[in-house]
Formats: sequence, structure tokens, C-alpha cells
Amino acid sequence: MFKRGTLRFMHLAGTVWFMLCFGYVLVQTLRQAGVRWWVLFSLSGHGVLLVFMSISLYLFAIFRGVSASQIHQIEHPLTSTGYYTVFYVTIPFLGGLAGCLGMIGVCTMVQQFLQGVALGTLAATFLVWVIVDPVAGVLEVWLSPGARRHRAQRVAQAKLLRDKEHQERERLLADILEREDRQKQQWAELLKPLAEKLADLLTAERIDFEAAERQAADIGASAWRIGGIGCMRLLREMAIEICKKQEGERQSADYISVWWDGIGNWRNHPLQMPRG
Repeated sequence: MFKRGTLRFMHLAGTVWFMLCFGYVLVQTLRQAGVRWWVLFSLSGHGVLLVFMSISLYLFAIFRGVSASQIHQIEHPLTSTGYYTVFYVTIPFLGGLAGCLGMIGVCTMVQQFLQGVALGTLAATFLVWVIVDPVAGVLEVWLSPGARRHRAQRVAQAKLLRDKEHQERERLLADILEREDRQKQQWAELLKPLAEKLADLLTAERIDFEAAERQAADIGASAWRIGGIGCMRLLREMAIEICKKQEGERQSADYISVWWDGIGNWRNHPLQMPRG
């Protein structure tokens, strides 16, 4: 029979022929309804884009008939055969041929003849691609006990595979969170003295802002060298927590974001003023 590449080309050619016939019938219908040519041409620019997108989506949806559908011969003993595949991809041309034969001797006008060919293409393609093929695929599975068993096994195996992948993702996520917790615990031990110094700068009655900024910048740079921005965030949280314990309900302004602006990739956030 035909190679897969040949079948793909035939399928593409059949789809293009189908879209051309559809466009021809649409134009003739609009012309018969009294739409002038200049209106049709004004719509052609947007129409080309819409047709291109429609063909792309259409090919993606129905290419399964050649590349991926009915790959399980046990489940689809008919529609997986080469003969059916050739019939499936050539049905637009077969429909056009049927329309051509049907119009011979019926009419002598070229326009009516072409319209008959186009309508034959549309009717045959719609019948096979939209109705016959899905119904045949369903009947193949449900009328054969062996096909039903094979499909049930395949679905069960796919579900087991999805569950296994989900469990693996959950395990990896748990490992990552566990490593982060251990890392934060290690950082907390190293950062405790720095957090106390930073808290002292925030809770001092009188602050020499220039000296405090230099000391805070040195502390922030040390945290950056230890663990980057994550370590700096943890140090800031620890310092603020110490301040809350020392100050009680009265809270000091959070100058840390200002002092650390520009260290590593730390960026200043709006200053948090005292509350209460």
C-alpha cells in the first residue's frame, strides 16, 4: 500500500481541495444572494487569515486519520487497514468525481457543473469524516469483545502510568521542600547573630542612619554570600521577629529594605512605617 508520507500528502491535498470547494460554494451562494464582488474582495483579506487558521486547526484535528488514529489494530480491525486509510484520505476527490459523474448530461452550464462537483465533494467529505469514521470507530470497539478488553486494558495501563507520574512528581516536590526546610534550618543557625545585630539597629533609640546603613549593608552582603536572595529574606524575617519580641505591640519602622537596596538582586519595597 502507500507509505505514510504519501498518505499525509494525499490527506493534505484532499483537505485543500475540500476547502477550495467550500469557498467556491460560499462565494456562489453569496453572489446568488445579491452580494456584489467588491464586497467579497473587501472580505478576502480577513478571509485568507481565517481560512489559513481553519485549515491549520482542521488538519491538526483530523490528521489522526493518517498518523495517530486507529493505531491499535485489535481495537480497530477495519479502520486501521491500508485500504480504509486510502479511502479516508481520498474521499474529497471521490466525492468530487461522484459529483462530476452526476452532473454529466444533467446541465450544460459550466457554473452549475462546477457547483455540482463542489457539492459532491462537501457532501461526501462531511459524510465520511464527520459521521461514518467516528461511528465506525465506536462500533469496532463495542461490537468486539476482544477489542473492548484491549481498550479496557489500555485505558487501565494509561491510568496507572498517569498515577505513577503523579506520585513521582509529588515525591520530587516533597524532596525539594524537605531540602529547602533543611537549608533554612542551616541558614537560621548561621544567621542568628546577624539577625540580632540587625534587630539592634532597628530598635535603637537614636539611629545614626549613615553608620546603621553601612553596618546593615555589610550584614546583607554577608547573607547574600551565604545563600543569595533567599538567605537575605530569611535574615530580614528573623530580624523583624526579634524586633517584635523586644518591642511588643510597638513596632519599629522596617528600614532593612532601604538599607539593602542594590545588594545582589535585592530591590527596595515600600517602607513599612510603625503601626499602633
